[in-house]
Formats: sequence, C-alpha cells, structure tokens
Amino acid sequence: MRGAQSLGRVAVVVRAGAAPLWWLGLLAAGIGALLPGLTGRRIGVLAGAALFLAAAAVAALVRRGRYSRLAGCATRAGRHDILQDRRVTLRVWRRAHCWSLLLAFAGAVGSSFALPTAGGALLAGAGVGLWAKALWLGRLERAGERLLWVRTDWVPNGPVGKRTKGFRTTGVAAGDAAPGGARRRR
Repeated sequence: MRGAQSLGRVAVVVRAGAAPLWWLGLLAAGIGALLPGLTGRRIGVLAGAALFLAAAAVAALVRRGRYSRLAGCATRAGRHDILQDRRVTLRVWRRAHCWSLLLAFAGAVGSSFALPTAGGALLAGAGVGLWAKALWLGRLERAGERLLWVRTDWVPNGPVGKRTKGFRTTGVAAGDAAPGGARRRR
C-alpha cells in the first residue's frame, strides 16, 4: 500500500493525558494534605484551588486557534490510511509520557513540603483542562460531521506541534471512539 499513513484521533491524543494527570494530581494533593508544610494547610489548599482553576483554564484554552485552523483545512483520509484504535493511541501516548508523568507527580508531592496540596491541585487542574479541550474538540467534530485524525508520526510533539502540517478527516462512524475521544457506546 503506497502512501498509507497511520492515523490517530486528535481528541483521543488530547484526552490521553487527562486521566493520569487527574488521578496523580488527586493522589499528590491527598498526600500533601497530610503534611503541614511551611505555609500551613489552609494557605496551601487556597493556593491549590487557585492553581487548579488556572491550570484547567490554560490547558483547555491554549492553542485552540491552531486546532481550529488545522480542522478547517483538513483533508479527507485516503482509502489506504490506517486508523489507529483508541486503546492503542492511549497506550502509546501514556508509555511515551510515563516518566514525565512520574516526575510531575514527584514534583507535586515534593512541593507539598512547602505548600500543601498545591502541586497536586495543579496536576489535577491540567487533567480537567485537557478533558475539557477534548469535549470542545468533540463539539467541533459534531458540528462539522467529521472526525479529526493526525498522523501518528507527528503525535510525539503533540497533535498540533510544529511537525503537524494538517489533519485528516473521516465520517463520524469511523474508528472506535466517539466525537471527543470517549469510548463509543454500542
């Protein structure tokens, strides 16, 4: 098959980091709540709440313009393109980012010695923001009645990284993930 490309869903790639960041953030915040910290628990929790909201907003809103631009000029996927399963896309992304997730968790727990729960809340907020961005992508896909895909060799830099030159599209019935990257309901 000449010209065949392996394609992964854009929303699934965005959503891949949401669950690990959320759960690691909650765990780090729980551990941080056990420590008194230099500033005290009350200040740590208040700072954590502010960081949670800020991280969620930043993760949800950053690079939306690039996503919209690439979605607007997306081309139709070819007959020989290979559509990667949702489960495979999640596993590949999480394996590639395993060490960075563990370092972020360790940093969040370590920061609790100074500011309890704040680092964990920051991680959890980033997870919520990525989940919100995936939902936004789902609305974009439903509005255009097409699913957005990106070449898997461009994914290591993110679905809208510098190497990404464009998205591909398929109909909404393609693949095993619903618009927004969630599991397709049978």
